[in-house]
Amino acid sequence: MSTATRTRTAARVVDAVKVYGGGDTAVRALDGVSVGFEAGRFTAIMGPSGSGKSTLMHCAAGLDTLSAGSAFIGDTDLSALDDRRLTLLRRDRIGFVFQGFNLVPTLTVAENITLPMDLAGAKDGDASREWIDALVDVVGLRDRLHHRPSELSGGQQQRVAVARAFAGRPDVVFADEPTGNLDSRSGEEVLGLLGRAVRQMDRTVVMVTHDPVAAAHADEVVFLADGRLVDRMPDPTADKVLDRMKAFDASGGARREGEGPS
Repeated sequence: MSTATRTRTAARVVDAVKVYGGGDTAVRALDGVSVGFEAGRFTAIMGPSGSGKSTLMHCAAGLDTLSAGSAFIGDTDLSALDDRRLTLLRRDRIGFVFQGFNLVPTLTVAENITLPMDLAGAKDGDASREWIDALVDVVGLRDRLHHRPSELSGGQQQRVAVARAFAGRPDVVFADEPTGNLDSRSGEEVLGLLGRAVRQMDRTVVMVTHDPVAAAHADEVVFLADGRLVDRMPDPTADKVLDRMKAFDASGGARREGEGPS
């Protein structure tokens, strides 16, 4: 008798609803979204402007709360946590990369990378040192460890931010338009290292992007429209993603996942 392999989910939302405002001015940013992000995979979230993609990421990462439904990191229900435990979970189990690099200007590259671990009081054991050492090589920063952010290019600063996000070995790293402030070459470098972190270091990345070229670096693309999950695309290419996004513009909206051809 064969045994099915159970897929491990790093993060997920179930029947997620997020409403901003009230009455006639209420905005339903998420409208019953259920989606899981598989561990050890690189997933991109895409959709037209106002589709709810950033709201989904923020709620899945515990940066915002849902109006209804549930959000989980692993098996932990975020709604069951008080503010203190939620803060600790974000510190210990989630990494973040944003458009802004958010580096501390007075610290070196090495100090910026290990800052979250230092603030958490993590012990500098052999395993931690080996992990950071390997991470530095993955992001290509070994010759910049003693430099400060002002001495780095924008692409190099974002590589530091990526290394910092992975330093504590989080369950999942959420990246919100991580190449938004970079030129195309630097953006390709950052996307490449996100992919290497997933494939060489068995990490999990969930990235919000509007760029089909960026989405093509992912293992799968999740599409939202009007606050709903409408499609999923495994093994994306830039052309396939662009065609799917053009279909949103042509239809003026979108269907629910599973309705009609993809």
